[in-house]
Amino acid sequence: MKTIHIYTLVTAFLSITLGFSQQTPAPKQSKTIAITGATAHIGNGTVINNSIIIFENGKLINVADMANVKPNLQGMEVIDASGKHVYPGFIIPNSTLGLVEIDAVRATDDDAELGTWNPHIRSLIAYNAESKVVESMRPNGVLLAQITPRGGRISGTSSIVQLDAWNWEDAAVKNDDGIHMNWPSNFTRGRWWLGEDPAMKANKNYDTQVSEVEDWFKGTKAYMNGSKSPKHLPYEATKGVLDGTKTLYIHVDDEKGITDAVNFSKSHDIKSTVIVGGYEAHKVADLLKKNKIPVLLQRVHTRPSLADDDYDMPFKLAKLLTDKGVVVALEASGQMERMNSRNLPFYAGTTVAHGLTKEQALQLITQNPAKILGIDEHYGTLEVGKSATLFISEGDALDMRTNILTHAFIDGRLLSLETHQTELWKRYSKKLESND
Repeated sequence: MKTIHIYTLVTAFLSITLGFSQQTPAPKQSKTIAITGATAHIGNGTVINNSIIIFENGKLINVADMANVKPNLQGMEVIDASGKHVYPGFIIPNSTLGLVEIDAVRATDDDAELGTWNPHIRSLIAYNAESKVVESMRPNGVLLAQITPRGGRISGTSSIVQLDAWNWEDAAVKNDDGIHMNWPSNFTRGRWWLGEDPAMKANKNYDTQVSEVEDWFKGTKAYMNGSKSPKHLPYEATKGVLDGTKTLYIHVDDEKGITDAVNFSKSHDIKSTVIVGGYEAHKVADLLKKNKIPVLLQRVHTRPSLADDDYDMPFKLAKLLTDKGVVVALEASGQMERMNSRNLPFYAGTTVAHGLTKEQALQLITQNPAKILGIDEHYGTLEVGKSATLFISEGDALDMRTNILTHAFIDGRLLSLETHQTELWKRYSKKLESND
C-alpha cells in the first residue's frame, strides 16, 4: 500500500511538472532559410518593402529587395511572408529578467546583494534561463536582455543574454559588460512611518555621498597602482571601468545629478559611460551629446515625476533627446518591471504618437541598445554578416493590436512561441467554446 501511495505521488508530481515545463531551447540551425515578400525593417532606419532575407548557420547572408536579386532558392526552406513584417529581435536593457520569478516568494528573488559596494557581484550567474517570465518575452519579439543587479551604491555587474537557453552559460551573449552605480539623489522624502514630513526636500547628505563615490574610485586607482595584495575583489571588478573594458552605467534622474555624474566620469577619464533613467536628461542634452554619453531612458508608460511637468513628459522624452542628437534606448525598470518588459515594443510605439517616426522608434529597441551595450557587431539590425536574430510579425510590431508573431529566430534557431500564458489562453478558450 505504501508503494502505491509513493507511485501515485510521483506520477502526480511528474504530471504537474511536465504540464508546466518550459519550452525546450531550439536546436542549432541545420538548413538554409529564406524569408520572402515581407516588409523588412532593418533597424537602422531603412525599410525594404518587398524583401528577401536568407540566413544559414545562424548568420544573415542576404538581405535585399526582391526586385533586385534572383537568388536560387533550391534546397532552402522558404517562408512566404508576403504581407507581413520582419524585424530584428528587440533588446531590453537594464532588466532583472531571470533574477526574480515571484515577487512574494523570497526564495525566487535574487536581484540584489547585501552591502553598499558590490561591483564584484555578477548578475549572470544568478540568471534563471528557465524562468516562465523570461519565456513570455519571446511572443512579443523581445529576444535579448541586459541582466542587471539592483541595490547599494554600486549594485554589481550586468551581462547580455539571449532568451532561449538551457542555462546561464548557454544564454550569455556578452559577459560582464558593465558596472551599475546608483548616483546619490539631490532630493529625499521624509519617512512618514516615523512621523516625518513626507514632502520632497533637499538631501543634506548629498555632498558626503558623492565624496564616498569619489573615494571609492580613488581607492581603486591606488589599489591598481599598488602591490594588489591582499587581493581586493570589489576593486578588481571596478578596474574594468577605468581601463575601458567595462561600461559604467550611472543610474540618475535629476538635472544636477546627471551633470555631476558626467563631470565625475570625465574627471576619472572613464571611457564608456551611460546614463540610466535620465528623467531630466533633456535639460542637459547638449552636455550629453558633447561627451558622447547615451541614455537608457526610463519606462515610457509612467506618470510625470514633478507637479509642474507636462502631462506627456514621459511620452516625449525620447523625441526631445533624439532631436538633440543623443543616442537613446528604452528600458522598463520600475514596478512589475519583469512582467512589463514584454511591453517594450509598445513603449516604443507610444513615442511615435509623440513625435518620432516609426523607424526612429524601432531604433530605440534595436540598433541603439545594441550600440550602447556593445553588441552591435552581431545584433540590432538586419545586415549581412550579423546574427539571424529576428522575427516575423503579421503587422506593425510596435502596435499591440498587430504585434502577432508567426516565427522568431535567435542565431538562426527557430523558437517555440508557446509559453505558460499561451497554454492557459488555449485552455480557457476551449472552456468558453464548450460553454457556447
